[in-house]
Amino acid sequence: MQTILINHNDVNQRIDNFIRKAYPKLSLGLIYRYLRIKRIKVNDRRIKPDYRLQHNDKLSIYINDDLLSKKKTYTDFLLAPNKLDIVYEDKNILLVNKPVGLVVHNDEKNKIDTLINRIQHYLYEKKEWDYAKENSFIPALVHRIDRNTGGLVLAAKNAESLRVLNEKIKYHEIDKYYLCRVHGIVKPKNGILQDYLTRNLKTKIVKITSKPINDNSQSIITEYRTISYSKDTSLLQIKLITGKTHQIRAHMAFINHPLVGEQKYTTKTYSKANLYSHQVLMATKIVFNFRNDAGVLNYLNHKKFELNDSDHMLK
Repeated sequence: MQTILINHNDVNQRIDNFIRKAYPKLSLGLIYRYLRIKRIKVNDRRIKPDYRLQHNDKLSIYINDDLLSKKKTYTDFLLAPNKLDIVYEDKNILLVNKPVGLVVHNDEKNKIDTLINRIQHYLYEKKEWDYAKENSFIPALVHRIDRNTGGLVLAAKNAESLRVLNEKIKYHEIDKYYLCRVHGIVKPKNGILQDYLTRNLKTKIVKITSKPINDNSQSIITEYRTISYSKDTSLLQIKLITGKTHQIRAHMAFINHPLVGEQKYTTKTYSKANLYSHQVLMATKIVFNFRNDAGVLNYLNHKKFELNDSDHMLK
């Protein structure tokens, strides 16, 4: 038998989802069976699979120990640096300025030094999160940017904040702005681009088309505003209405204005004076525009966070 006392980071999870994360050897079928025959109980009562856990619930599990082995304790984050360029922090969220060249999550090379590992190491050292005391929660990013894109990335420090932020991202109640430098003089100076994006999972390259090409094609909307011109390039502010993989890079290339330094989404050769080692793109501003209740994050409504003088990095 094992007993788990539900903490604040486990609250409001369905019990079947919680058990799947806590005990990966248990299949969903076994979980449903054990719930039905009362080998899994909450507060000594039989409950249904859709029961949502409450703070201080006592979860009792009467199952052989060989099925209750948990995942290996995850400690890779302790090998990553814990130094961060923090733009804003409170008890619920962390907003950091990611440097160019740092991946946000482990990639196919299984890098230890990732943004999320740095954040977890930082919170562990601050004693705000302890992996050994958590049943299922791990601090997480709520959105991502490419390795060679620098700028603002938002992370949740607890489960309730992660739930709210994911919901707000889904319903477009968090506005994300970018600065980029593109080849050519963009006309009209301001506009909204509406097309379709289809991702190739094998090549990890996306294709933009004016019409959907298959069932996996997703509608994308990119709003841009020209800030200035410099020789044969334009400095743009981009607002993502939708946020899909490589959306800005691929969408600007689709209208024949690829980002300066872009290598994946253009075959055209530009003068050496305009070549960079990576795409000239930065996530520079986040605005919280909550139209609905944001629970523990209501205090963030209408707040704006912006990198100072970020445009000079793109010149």
